[in-house]
Amino acid sequence: MSKLILTHEVDGLGSAGDVIEVKNGYARNYLIPQGYAVAWTRGGEKQVASIRAAREARAIATHEEAEALKATLEDARVKIAVKAGSEGRLFGSVKPGDVATAVAEAGLGQIDKRKVTIPSPIKSVGNHEVVVRLHDDVSAVISLQVVALKK
Repeated sequence: MSKLILTHEVDGLGSAGDVIEVKNGYARNYLIPQGYAVAWTRGGEKQVASIRAAREARAIATHEEAEALKATLEDARVKIAVKAGSEGRLFGSVKPGDVATAVAEAGLGQIDKRKVTIPSPIKSVGNHEVVVRLHDDVSAVISLQVVALKK
């Protein structure tokens, strides 16, 4: 078993700054090469503290704030304009960063692009839904209207 410090959030394992133990192969072949974790050392406690401080600065402070933002996001329809062909197929796809930017431009608040989950790739214009995890137990479903960018 390898002891690691997570540098990014990994579903099923934990959040950035958590100290975890995983099997050697998983650590060596996936987590460390992808940059999701670093090896734990005794001097790593300072690193854990700085990662947690950065995470808390970005996080929504309370459960009540998360619930309020959830209500705002679920009531609104977020519009995003992207380059598309004549038949409505996109050149590329909509990324989590695009969703976070569109939410901010719509005046609905700031969300972390790492908390945005797109269930299936968005590669066409139309109405789609994405999930944003706002707090440990609060997730919001955003209605996303993808339209072709006007030339």
